[in-house]
Amino acid sequence: MFIPMPYSSNIWKMYMYRLLLSFHFIGGILVPFFMDWGGISFTQLMLLQSVFVFSIFLLEVPTGAIADHFGRKTSLVLSGLFTAASAIVYTLFPSIYLFIIGEILWATGFALMSGADDAIIYDTLKHSKSEKSSKKVFGRYSSFELIGISVAAPIGSVIAAFFGLKYAVLLMAIPFLGASLVALSLKEPKIKARKIKESKRYLDTLVSGMKYFKNHKVLQILAFDRISTAVLVFFIIWTYQPLLKLLGVPLLYFGFIHMAIGGVQVGFMNNFTRLEKLFGSKKRYLLWSALITGVCFIWLGFNTYVPLTIVLLTLIGGFGLSRYVLFQSYYNKYIESHNRATVISTMSMVDRFIRALAYPLIALLVEWSLTSTLIILGVAIISVAFISRVEEKHLLD
Repeated sequence: MFIPMPYSSNIWKMYMYRLLLSFHFIGGILVPFFMDWGGISFTQLMLLQSVFVFSIFLLEVPTGAIADHFGRKTSLVLSGLFTAASAIVYTLFPSIYLFIIGEILWATGFALMSGADDAIIYDTLKHSKSEKSSKKVFGRYSSFELIGISVAAPIGSVIAAFFGLKYAVLLMAIPFLGASLVALSLKEPKIKARKIKESKRYLDTLVSGMKYFKNHKVLQILAFDRISTAVLVFFIIWTYQPLLKLLGVPLLYFGFIHMAIGGVQVGFMNNFTRLEKLFGSKKRYLLWSALITGVCFIWLGFNTYVPLTIVLLTLIGGFGLSRYVLFQSYYNKYIESHNRATVISTMSMVDRFIRALAYPLIALLVEWSLTSTLIILGVAIISVAFISRVEEKHLLD
């Protein structure tokens, strides 16, 4: 894929950026860190995640507007700095109040990246007239995220097992700062700017992005399928570690299982075209990926055999957790460059708001019955798949 100078290095630098920002040593020991080292309950942990997600909800569109007006590169640099700060704050000492500050800092970093990274990649491709390769590039970009998570998770488990849970989290600050340095070297593509009155610059960016989404029926349909399924599938991240603990799996192996889940995701994300052909069409793949994921959730609720549990978790990772990447390619086709970061942030805002509301409910369900919660999530995923209004004509390459 040829990308003219001075943007020829942008794509691989974004791959490296995502890799470093995804070195989550906490991934495989997420629940033990907060509950064992932090001394909080599962319900408090879920409430913390509501704080995290609601913070992103409040920050998504403003940070998207910052990216549009002050540059996506600046937004990405700040993302790494805020995320590194959060890793340090988490580990100062066990305190629910410090955890809240850490969540807000991480949420700020996440929101600064959200939309800005997709936008700078897509505009780089558009500058080179390579938009048709966006599915491949976004798939590979997300693969680097999962490679980072997959490599970091077992390292984090080993660090936690031999040195303590605290240090697995604190050391994340190093690769996060490295991501900021990579972002500093990016060359931002020039795009055709809108003529906006000084007094309305920020408000116009904010409102135009929301109106764009509100008045675009295809984007609404794609967003419903993406968000509804993604929210439900995402809770496997918070339920699989308590499930492994319930089945008697040692902490040392949590990260390796996390790596397996991420590894399968990478395989799926780099083979979407083949998978769509295998299932007969793009729409059929979206349907069956959701149905298979739902069945795996239900099966997890009844299963007590550890090897089968690991297989089911990897299938959920492949079919379920990877679906959002396809939508990155599909909905970018309907968004103009100057609105891209703000519109994508608006869509993400809805996603985060729903998650923020769902966390307390999931906490109550898990404390009532973890296995029943998995079954309920599976049934919900299957139900959403059948009411989706996505059509083949909506899914543009």
